[in-house]
This record gives sequence, C-alpha cells and structure tokens, in this order.
Amino acid sequence: MLSFEFPAHLKRRLGMAVVVPAMIAGAIATFPQLKVAQAQTAADGRALSVRSDIQEANSETGVITARGNVQVNYPARQIQATAAQAQYFSRERMLVLTGNVYVLQAGNSMRAETITYLVDEGRFVATPKDNRQVESIYIVTDPEVSTSPTVTSSPR
Repeated sequence: MLSFEFPAHLKRRLGMAVVVPAMIAGAIATFPQLKVAQAQTAADGRALSVRSDIQEANSETGVITARGNVQVNYPARQIQATAAQAQYFSRERMLVLTGNVYVLQAGNSMRAETITYLVDEGRFVATPKDNRQVESIYIVTDPEVSTSPTVTSSPR
C-alpha cells in the first residue's frame, strides 16, 4: 500500500490557500449591503436649486454658499430669486440672499440688499442698503376693480 503525506510546510500553505479565501468570502457575505443612494431631482418640486458662478458646501457646518450671478428656484413655494450671493443654512433651514436681491413668489416681488427666507415659517425678512428702502409689489385681488382696461370715449 502506497502512502503519501505532504510535508509540513506544504500543509500550512495548502491550509492557508483554503482558509483565507473562505474567510474573505465570509466577510463579504456578512458585510452589510449598502443602500442605493438616490439624489433628489428637480422634477419632484421639493428641491431648491441654485445656479451661480461659484458654489461651496461645508459638511461640518451645513452651510452651502453660492457666489456670482446667483439664481434660486424653489418650485414647491413658487419662489424664484436672483442675488450676488446666497447662503443656505441647512440646519436652520434658512436661505440668506445678499447683494441686489430680487425675489418673485406667485406674482409678488421684493427687492432689497438682503433677504432672508425662513423655510419652516415661509417668511421673508428684507433689509435695504444704507439710506435706501425695500421695495415690494404685491398682487392684490379686489373684486370691485376690473382687470380689463376701461375704454372711455373722448368728446368730439
């Protein structure tokens, strides 16, 4: 009867060749599966989109800053705005627009040097430049006022 035995150093190598891949496969199988991340899209209407020349986001402070030709669009609240700079404070849920700010919401408009929008309250706070004023234009519905132009005849 023939008998064969592997030398000790080959037994260790063979053991490692079998054990290590099994350990790796076990680790992969038990590693929690990552959820698929999905970005918000502007199509759902909840997104507040910002366009500008430069943007930066600080994940530690939660502040997103946009500078230069800033355009803000927030369809959920029918808000459109332009400014020189915008800062969104995500923890406070507050948008601060500065520098020749113009905000349009559902036909109403506001112009100021700084406008702060408090998202949870749905409230704007506007402040002017020194020695200037804030300008607002509101659409006022008045059933007694006709929206069609009045035609008057002039006497001949």
